[in-house]
Amino acid sequence: MNQLKSLTTAFLLSCSTLGTPAWATDHQHHDGHQATGAIEVHNAWSRPTPPGTPMGVGYMTITNHGADEVRLIAAESPRAGHVSIHETSMHEGMMRMQPLSNGLDIPAGSTVELKPRSYHLMLEQLTKPLIEDETIPVQLDFENAEDITVKLVVQPLDAKVMDHSHHSGMEH
Repeated sequence: MNQLKSLTTAFLLSCSTLGTPAWATDHQHHDGHQATGAIEVHNAWSRPTPPGTPMGVGYMTITNHGADEVRLIAAESPRAGHVSIHETSMHEGMMRMQPLSNGLDIPAGSTVELKPRSYHLMLEQLTKPLIEDETIPVQLDFENAEDITVKLVVQPLDAKVMDHSHHSGMEH
């Protein structure tokens, strides 16, 4: 037991002296954001779905703290048979939704928001309805960055989603 405690202490001490930036570790914060490598995800959320509805949505804010552009190329969840990256846009006065077959670019030093009427994830072939207050794991697959797993918090239909991105420089 003492040897395990000594090894743990030595490991933690060595990690603390590396001077790793806060965004370069893999961790989940209490305010719902996740970070790994240069990628940080805030405000991952969804909405409840009525019984029998085969699709849900995923929204979040993705920040690339790195020096190179990365691309969100895929996503997956145990709660959906398929997850795709979509964009909603206006076309000839009509709202149109289409998959982004080449993925979603996240430029170096930039933030991209997945939100209603814009970029979003489509959770297709749901295994069961999304229920208010539950969390849905979703793995985000990136090109030129580490994959990251986030938890979508299912918000009530009438809720205003909280923006915690101003906490990104704070310790938790």
